[in-house]
Amino acid sequence: MEKKYVKVMVEIDENGNKKPKTITFNNHEYEIDKVLDMKKAVSMKVGGIGERYTVRINGHETYLYFENNKWFVESH
Repeated sequence: MEKKYVKVMVEIDENGNKKPKTITFNNHEYEIDKVLDMKKAVSMKVGGIGERYTVRINGHETYLYFENNKWFVESH
């Protein structure tokens, strides 16, 4: 596994809370159906620590990380 940095379109509310809306992975844009959870966490598979978003994309749950002002996913 490796860190794959991705482009994310984010909605930021008046309190500074981030809500990811879309993710671009391998030149394909995916709509995030729902953000299920957000917490501070470590990626045990590829390393790194930051905000971990549990998101649903096309009916599948996955993690999206925000670390050092960059977004990444765990990729094969």
